Amino acid sequence: MSVCSKFEVAWVVIKQELLDHFNGEGMPKDAAEWYERNLDYNVLGGKLYRGMSVVDTVEILKGRALTSDEYMKAAVLGWSVELLQACFLVADDIMDNSITRHGQSCWYRVPQVGHIAINDSFMLESAIYFLLKKHFRSESYYVDLLELFHETTYQTEMGQLIDQLTAPVDKVDLSTFSSKRHSLIVIYKTAYYSLYLPVALAMHMCGVPAAYTIDSAHIQPYGTAKSILIPLGEYFQIQDDFLDFSGSPEQIGKVGTDILDNKCSWCINTALELASSKQRMVLDENYGRKDSAAEGRVKVVFEEVGLREIYRVYEEGVYAEKTLKREVFRSFLNKVYKREK
Repeated sequence: MSVCSKFEVAWVVIKQELLDHFNGEGMPKDAAEWYERNLDYNVLGGKLYRGMSVVDTVEILKGRALTSDEYMKAAVLGWSVELLQACFLVADDIMDNSITRHGQSCWYRVPQVGHIAINDSFMLESAIYFLLKKHFRSESYYVDLLELFHETTYQTEMGQLIDQLTAPVDKVDLSTFSSKRHSLIVIYKTAYYSLYLPVALAMHMCGVPAAYTIDSAHIQPYGTAKSILIPLGEYFQIQDDFLDFSGSPEQIGKVGTDILDNKCSWCINTALELASSKQRMVLDENYGRKDSAAEGRVKVVFEEVGLREIYRVYEEGVYAEKTLKREVFRSFLNKVYKREK
């Protein structure tokens, strides 16, 4: 069985736990069927790398194959991250008036769903805390898990707020955009929950302390993890921004809408830094307009300033650094595992 398949098999068990609890509350059949459809439609379909990275990190920290009980606990944490991701995406798609997600219509656009999707996003988030209580209530690190999920959710919502204020759907003002603003949005809206959260959850499960001392050196494992993972998150978001412009729906699983949605993306910020006065005028007049022709004119400017080549050079430049950071982080995890104090 592949790693992904094993992780997906765990979801079958976890989903059933959620449904059993829901039915146990005396909920009517139509509500139970809706809840199951919500889970199937929104939690599945992505790459699952956030969730599986919890399991991978636990295995690295343990230094061995996991027992069935350990694997299930790690999988519960992993699927809890996927539930959080689903919650964010359902809500984000409503705020952005997005069309597709994971190659299918956004949940709120499905017939009969509409604004019920708002409550569905709340239910996806609340499912996390049911699972944490069921599987970790007796563990010494239970509160650490709760605090981490709450903190990361809050950070993500901060990033979403900055994103919405910087690029509202009904007002376009490119003077509010900047690479610094983009970096702040990326770190808070994406990097914390996509990269740091899965690893930190695994560290808590494996009993990694907040701090310890080795050879008179004061080590703060979670701070070290954050310093490595957050910059990686910035890279992944820049990649996502570029693919929104350059990738096909078949390639990225959705219709790119950053230009139409007035997003403060890497693409527009890079173009603004390089645009001539004439090109800047085109961007000011066409960016964020709900008009495919206007979107096309923006893309022409993106091509004219050489966005594809700029990204290619950028990606090559960060590849070695990214690879190094991965190796450094793997080494860091191994050192944490092997520590004697």
